Amino acid sequence: MLQSYSPAAANNGPVAEGREFIWTDADFERVQSLIYKHAGIKLHDGKHAMVYSRLSRRLRETGHASFHEYLGWLERSDGPEWQEFVNALTTNLTAFFREQHHFEMLAALLKSRPAATPWNVWCSASSTGEEPYSIVMTAMESLGAGAAFKLAASDIDSKVLASAAQGIYRLDNLKGLDQARMQKFLLRGKGENAGLVRIKPELRRMIDFLSINLIRNDWPFRDPFDVVFCRNVMIYFDAATQRAVLERIHRVMKPGGMLFVGHAENFSESRDLFILRGKTCYERC
Repeated sequence: MLQSYSPAAANNGPVAEGREFIWTDADFERVQSLIYKHAGIKLHDGKHAMVYSRLSRRLRETGHASFHEYLGWLERSDGPEWQEFVNALTTNLTAFFREQHHFEMLAALLKSRPAATPWNVWCSASSTGEEPYSIVMTAMESLGAGAAFKLAASDIDSKVLASAAQGIYRLDNLKGLDQARMQKFLLRGKGENAGLVRIKPELRRMIDFLSINLIRNDWPFRDPFDVVFCRNVMIYFDAATQRAVLERIHRVMKPGGMLFVGHAENFSESRDLFILRGKTCYERC
């Protein structure tokens, strides 16, 4: 039995049998280049299967017959598909009060200043909202209702940002929230909404959700931040992009402000910008 032969596959690496679309090394390298250029994400070579799976959906949605055709169309366009492309390739792993020690440190920081102190905080990778809502829950517990606390919550992925702004979650998917916090901060759905919970309006009003690409120099902020959460984002950037983003974060923070980062992130090479003050917590110089 003769095997099928594809010139593209011969030139660019093997194509897995049974796939809906031809998928070559050249296609993957093109995706790597495009997502790095538009989002700063460094896709590792071991992500072939993940990229194929996620972008195949975009080919079906847009009616393209091949990755070569889709990527060429994308490069020639300047429309909304770029956002869909970025959405497809970003990873959104999150939970309420993930890395609990950060929220304990935040609570201590909030309580360390006079009660009337205004706070300006940024959560730069809000995903589906669990992290920003954990931040404002901590603020309400530490400062009380009506405190001068405002939070900017951003993400590059427009779909998860829209989900975060809704503040609706499946009850059986909640992680990190104890019963006391659930009763204090969530509303349970009834009838056709049974099994769902919604963040209480007073918490949602404390947050301004906005779309921000961290590698672009067009951040809309005017007032400097006291605290920035930028957790588990920099691991997707190379060293040069990490440094550029850190410099921008430094510029939008107050001296002495606190930067919380992910458990696998270390910025000891940027001591001119930030000084380590605790477990994955840095002070702005």
